[in-house]
This record gives sequence, structure tokens and C-alpha cells, in this order.
Amino acid sequence: MALTIGKVAQRSGVGVETVRFYERTGLVPRPPRTPAGYRQYPDGTVNRMIFIRHAKELGFSLKEIKELLSLRVDPRRGCDRVKTRAEQKIAEIDERMRQLKRIRRTLDDLVEACELREPTGECPILESLDS
Repeated sequence: MALTIGKVAQRSGVGVETVRFYERTGLVPRPPRTPAGYRQYPDGTVNRMIFIRHAKELGFSLKEIKELLSLRVDPRRGCDRVKTRAEQKIAEIDERMRQLKRIRRTLDDLVEACELREPTGECPILESLDS
């Protein structure tokens, strides 16, 4: 059964523009159109959109998702490549968490230093952004 773009968006929990964007970027195959020009998506498009949405929620980029989708459709490939991609993503998340903790410590120090001064001309937060 063919679905309209609105139904695909509704069932997959994304907006219509997101469906169009994923179609333009090749994450979702271009569907056939009716003589009136309406897109007619196959049922599997909803599952693909949900897959993309969940992968994005886990921090995968669109390029990485495209690769995961290609691994997904090749039944001869082993799960080890997918596992490797997930491990790489975990390493990236760990590094980002270290960076965020460093940023947090710096901001905590600046806020504490700011409590000691009054005029904004001497504000340590603004001064640190200048240097």
C-alpha cells in the first residue's frame, strides 16, 4: 500500500520537510509519483525513517547513517562492521563528554570569580572571552 508524504511523516514521528530532506540526500529512495505528481512511498519507508530517527538520537551523523543503512541491506556482511561503527561513536561521545566537563569547570571558575567583582568592565567572564 502506497503512503503519502504526510502519512510517512506522521507514522515515523518526523516532519514532512524532514522526509523531503532525507529524500534529497539519498537516505530515502525517491518514490514513484502519481500522474498528479503526488509521492507514493512504499510501506518500508516508515521503518527506514524510524531507523534514521533512532540513529540520529544516538548521535550518528547523516553520513554515518547512510553507511549503516548500506550495511543493513547487505545480508552477507557481518555485524562486526556495525559494532565497529558503534564503538567509534562511543569513543567520540566519551571525548565530547571530556570536553564538556572541561568547559563546565572553566565556566564554574569564571562564575565564581565573577561573584567577587561588580562592574562589567572587570567581568572575568567577558575578559576571558576577549583573550
